[in-house]
Amino acid sequence: MISRVADHCFWLGRYLERTESVARILAVTQNLALDAELSPTQCWLPVVIVAGQKAHFVDAHGEDAAADGELVQRYMSLDEDNATSLRRSSSAARWNARSIREVVSLEVWETVNELHLWMSSEAAQEEFRSSRYAFYRRARSLTQLCLGLTQNTMLHDTPLDFIWLGVLLERVGQTARTLDVHHHALTNLPRPSADEAPQGGLEKRHRVVETALWLSLLRACSGFEPFMKLNQGQVNERAVAQFLLFEPRFPRSIRHCVHAAFARLCEIRPPDSATLPGGESLTRLHLLHQWVSDRATEPFDPLAVHAALTHVVDETSTICDGIGRELLGYGPPDSSPSATSQ
Repeated sequence: MISRVADHCFWLGRYLERTESVARILAVTQNLALDAELSPTQCWLPVVIVAGQKAHFVDAHGEDAAADGELVQRYMSLDEDNATSLRRSSSAARWNARSIREVVSLEVWETVNELHLWMSSEAAQEEFRSSRYAFYRRARSLTQLCLGLTQNTMLHDTPLDFIWLGVLLERVGQTARTLDVHHHALTNLPRPSADEAPQGGLEKRHRVVETALWLSLLRACSGFEPFMKLNQGQVNERAVAQFLLFEPRFPRSIRHCVHAAFARLCEIRPPDSATLPGGESLTRLHLLHQWVSDRATEPFDPLAVHAALTHVVDETSTICDGIGRELLGYGPPDSSPSATSQ
């Protein structure tokens, strides 16, 4: 398998996962903005931060633009200048799929192409205006269908391993950034003082808002139902953070995704094949897998969550860069393709 084909497979997986994740976060945040007692900025700024587009968004629209939920949604959905918008990500997924048309199945190609054509159509813009929920639902459904079709209509060999390695590493980063941004915001919610609480039941209202925010975080990671089954409705900071970080049975937890990504990379580059390229990335991913597993056995420390998530995001980025250099034919770091150029 030549590196060009592997590169397109890897980025096809990443862009499909990115499209699904952004659509899900936008849908959840829209509901949160309607139901929670939060300012528009508190609701919508995290969406831009999780996407890594805060600086670009501020440059384009101003410091206070995050207070405009409609502007943020259009920016993250249809903006051609935003490298992480749904339109740009779905277009990039289609470009990568077209470049390896001989590798992906007909069903996968048709679904990726349908997503791209729909996202660029007047019908999508009309649905965005008239039924935001339906717009996000369709974007998610098509990407989920495509990911399912890769598993069920393609040979389970190296191209599929590269696609799902991209999916899983992108998912690790998305879950870690989403949890980090929302965990920071939730743990820093202003609490009523002792004098205020008895007068208007502000402490009780604070708990209600906090619980709603934790539940929204779970929904943003597709973890609401499995979390409830495991925790019998006991929603709190410790339970939610541990679930998204360490639950090995939840397919979007950081622990599960790192383990699955390591297994995929072992299929691509077996650990006992010392002469093959990719050894550095494999070792680094193994160390991250071991580090996450070790943290799962330690007592939960809410003050350490940010540091742990920062480590996961940084290591995942480094591993992706290493895979690019060792297996995908990239040059030195300053000349390797970026996410926006794929």
